[in-house]
Amino acid sequence: MNPNRTCVNCLALGLSLLISLGAHGQQPGERKGLAAHKAAVAAEPQLEPKALDLLHAMSSALIGASSMSFTAVVSYESPSSVGPALVYSTTSDVLLQRPDKLRVITLGDGPAAEYSYDGKTITAFAPAENLVAVTDAPPTIDLMLKAAFDRAAIYFPFADIVGADPFNNIAEGLTKAFYIGQSKVVGGTTTDMIAVVSDSMFMQIWIGADDKLPRRMRAVFKGDPLLLRHDVQFSNWKLDPVVAADAFAAMNAANARKIDFAVPQPPGAAKKKAVKAKAQ
Repeated sequence: MNPNRTCVNCLALGLSLLISLGAHGQQPGERKGLAAHKAAVAAEPQLEPKALDLLHAMSSALIGASSMSFTAVVSYESPSSVGPALVYSTTSDVLLQRPDKLRVITLGDGPAAEYSYDGKTITAFAPAENLVAVTDAPPTIDLMLKAAFDRAAIYFPFADIVGADPFNNIAEGLTKAFYIGQSKVVGGTTTDMIAVVSDSMFMQIWIGADDKLPRRMRAVFKGDPLLLRHDVQFSNWKLDPVVAADAFAAMNAANARKIDFAVPQPPGAAKKKAVKAKAQ
């Protein structure tokens, strides 16, 4: 028998016994306390300062402009009958004047739409159908965006960045935020990539390294069982452009047929509702 091998075996056996005794020697309370500590650490927000600094810089660049315009190309997935999701896209020309004016002209894979907000009313115009809906509006862009969604299910994928506090819109409720690295592909410029996570969504954001403006946002919402992806790419940024006095007037809708400012109903829904009401 090799004495050296025997010594090695003894050491190995002794080490395994020590590990085993150490594990079994823990009292139940100690194990529970350790598990609770690990759970508490895992539950704490893990927010990298560099990621938050970039979010702050982006927010400052946006709210530092009293007016701005940009183009947003939105791609969103939709379920298909064959399994993999289909992708649809829209492009929106956006004009904003703080604190109470917004115009969005949208074209794409679906009906065109024009939205205008002048601080007093919201106008939604469908040029192809020549339909217009108008309603009184709250006095700020943030409140208007909420009212448009609540009353008529109108949602702009870039709503987080046109409000008065883009940082809070994105950072509220975050559980994780981390820096990914740089890209030289998105937006035709160098961008810093960050990821942010909350209980409701995962989002990756590309922020211009020099101008700190958002160039792309890609999100998945955890409440969506299909985990469909939503993507917005930003271009043609202009900060503090000169804005014409009538830029937010819905002039194209002057002769359109007026409809209620409400959640769109499927074809025939109004007739079915009337028949049901008559039957009752």
